[in-house]
Amino acid sequence: MFLTFICPLRTFRFLSHLLIFFLPVVFLTMSCGPAREDAAALQDPKIARLKLPEGFKAERLYGPSENKEGSWVSMTFDHKGRLLASDQYGAIYRLTIPAIGDTTRTRAERIDLEQPGNGIDTTQRVSIGYAHGLLWAFNSLFVVVNHDQDEEFEKSSGLYRLEDTDGNDQFDKITLLKTLQGAGEHGPHNIILAPDKKSMYLIAGNYTKVPPMDSYRLPSNWGEDNLFPLITDPNGHAAELKAPGGWIAHIDSTGNKWELVSAGYRNPFDLAFNAAGDLFTYDSDMEWDFGLPWYRPTRICHATSGSEFGWRTGNSVWSPYFADNLSPVMNIGQGSPTNLVYGGSARFPEKYRDCLFAFDWSFGIVYAIYPEADGASYKARGEEFLSGTSLPLTDGVIGPDGALYFLTGGRNLESDLYRVYYTDHLPAPQAKAVALSEVQQLRRRLETFHSDVKEGAVEEAWPHLKHEDRFIRYAARIAVEHQPVATWQARVLEEKDPVLLTHAAMALARQGGHQVESALLEALLRIPFARLTEQQQTDVVRVFELVLARMGMPPGAVKTKVTAYLNDQYPARSNTLNRALCKVLVYLDAPGVVEKTMTLLETAKDDPAGKTLMESSDMILRNPQYGMAIADMLSNVPPAQQTYYATALSAAKNGWSADLRKKYFEWFYHAFSYKGGHSFRGYIDKARTNALQNVPAGQFTYYNKLSGDSLVRLSGNILVDNAHQPQGPGRNWSVEEALQELNNVTDKPDFVRGKDMFAASLCIQCHTFKGEGGVSGPDLTQTGTRFSTKDILEAIINPSLTISDQYGATVFVLKDGKTVLGRLIREDATKYYIAQNPFAPQVVRELMKEAVASTRVSEVSPMLPGLINRLNREELNDLVNYLKSGGNENHEVYKGKKTQ
Repeated sequence: MFLTFICPLRTFRFLSHLLIFFLPVVFLTMSCGPAREDAAALQDPKIARLKLPEGFKAERLYGPSENKEGSWVSMTFDHKGRLLASDQYGAIYRLTIPAIGDTTRTRAERIDLEQPGNGIDTTQRVSIGYAHGLLWAFNSLFVVVNHDQDEEFEKSSGLYRLEDTDGNDQFDKITLLKTLQGAGEHGPHNIILAPDKKSMYLIAGNYTKVPPMDSYRLPSNWGEDNLFPLITDPNGHAAELKAPGGWIAHIDSTGNKWELVSAGYRNPFDLAFNAAGDLFTYDSDMEWDFGLPWYRPTRICHATSGSEFGWRTGNSVWSPYFADNLSPVMNIGQGSPTNLVYGGSARFPEKYRDCLFAFDWSFGIVYAIYPEADGASYKARGEEFLSGTSLPLTDGVIGPDGALYFLTGGRNLESDLYRVYYTDHLPAPQAKAVALSEVQQLRRRLETFHSDVKEGAVEEAWPHLKHEDRFIRYAARIAVEHQPVATWQARVLEEKDPVLLTHAAMALARQGGHQVESALLEALLRIPFARLTEQQQTDVVRVFELVLARMGMPPGAVKTKVTAYLNDQYPARSNTLNRALCKVLVYLDAPGVVEKTMTLLETAKDDPAGKTLMESSDMILRNPQYGMAIADMLSNVPPAQQTYYATALSAAKNGWSADLRKKYFEWFYHAFSYKGGHSFRGYIDKARTNALQNVPAGQFTYYNKLSGDSLVRLSGNILVDNAHQPQGPGRNWSVEEALQELNNVTDKPDFVRGKDMFAASLCIQCHTFKGEGGVSGPDLTQTGTRFSTKDILEAIINPSLTISDQYGATVFVLKDGKTVLGRLIREDATKYYIAQNPFAPQVVRELMKEAVASTRVSEVSPMLPGLINRLNREELNDLVNYLKSGGNENHEVYKGKKTQ
């Protein structure tokens, strides 16, 4: 079984979950008292399932799915207070929404453009949609299309401007402002108005190439800049993508002038300004990497001028401690970020007017995030504001009436429009001036040097390279980098202050030429390492790494001195510093690095987990349906520090004794028993196979077996012989028939039999469930928190209806007329690497690019059809409820409580 639309714990914004009831829409109106509110909630179970703070009420205003208008993922209000919203795979709609308390029904109309046709006095209708971002500004509708054009919607990815030139309240002019290369769930996303009301900001995911810009606040000579042995995602995600990842651009009111502001994100969908005019975004994690040392949780980032947040492909993602990227304001935890909106204009109690509302579709939560000034940036605290089971949150805005409007849907899932308001009818909040601290003002003054060459910039910025505030140091370095290198290179090489030298050297490593490498390394060798704080020491090692990554292996004498300098510091007292030193010393082939690192590998203990909002016990207890799964995963994570050392040593060619090598490969055998994210075992195996390339000739077979080759070969072929087989009689199930039959089941579902049916229907071959199973399909552990019975059945019975980018197949049309179908794992300059068997994803076929005439995305799911057709009604009921339970035999479905 291959549930192609279920993304494992977040990856993409619109792989949403869905609301789960199939009752007629009941439009709730403002309540005059508790009795009416309760009655309304009982009439609409979707409202009843929402959890809101005291004093708030919710209305479900419209159901796009019920009106066959798709699944909506973006919205904005126009100048007349009407809502404009877009289907992820279809048109844009304009809605007239009744005021709070008005019982009038919401009306929707499809937006198409009427333009002159080919004949005299004729017009033609032009469709536009597939919008991940909508903004009403400057008497126009700006549309961020995320789409490879098709017959009906010819507009492909880019920023468009829609105008009404004749004043008849219908758009009649469309202008392409900029083509964007990228589509799908990591393509171009939202666009918002700047605080000056004269310009805009647009955000895009890491599958969207940075288009040519008129200026770059982040210098555009970015690189991978990591000496850690590169392993791209074993399941092929983003394997060929390079820096800088997702990005943010500042655009003028005409859409013609573009400036890169910030980059290094994975897949943020939205961005928001606070009252002080500071920009924030909510970036995604790579949940497949959970348990690995390079995993970074979803997080709120303060997107300052020229900022870099370090996304890189595979295990090359930068650690937050790297001095050349910035740290987040707050780590949220696992989830799927889809929206971020500032509450400054909400008619909510005062506490919510200076908060960011952050949407997560994986768990159906709107967080209230409260940033608090902390030096030149912020720290934050957060809490759950709104939540609901099977609530696939996509977009949200504060309406003209001060209410919070939000959408659910995406990925062709059931879609609804809601309004949340505070019942005490608070007045509209007044704009208030925000006083900036001296250090915040200093950051902004330094940021004025990020745009172009300015006289006095180096003199102004240089002293602040050693400022105690990280964001000041960063802003100062970017200011220096924007000035001609010739004006400050000599100053770097002559600098005596160790901290100033560290950050100035980082700038020169990024902007200087290869000819300066030896002189730069000699300058760094003057730094008295032992006198520095641990963070300063880590920064120094990072600069050495950056020089080596950018400029290559230094000449012999300099290499010897650098190796000795760093080797004297290894091992250090902290895990972070040991990580930094380890990979650089392996790269340098330092004497004794293998023995030192193996000693650390045998004894390494992980640091306490960093604080994240999702890890609090309060969050787990208040949300038990998904909280238990998160708690279970967190209690079984692999040893990250050991994994780091093992991966670093995979590049070590020398310094091995027979005993060290034996212990090293035995570690891999045990590592396969750990439970991590979707790609964990693949990363472990890739590090293992890389290390095997360095064993002596004739010993490969021995170490291959010792390190767990047999376990790897079995991992893609999960045995199901012990599972009880279906008794039947089966049938060719349709969704409608299955729903009707399941509604007629009176017996409680059987947990054990459901688990058996999961195996017997071959689901376990492709899917991980509670840490066990295959990896060619999504992890299904969280299915019950996101999907209804109907949607689960739809995914099983009609798997090709909606296919995720991550799991879809590609059709390769060969020059000889043949076609080859498979999931593209990766590609290089000459070959495509594809997996064709979902039951054996480790078997990869190579296709020579020179033999391929064209490629296209397959419209057929890799999931095999008819896998549940051997099941009878009771067995199907057991399977569906087993999926809903998340593998928890104490779940409510086994207590006689039906869930839809």
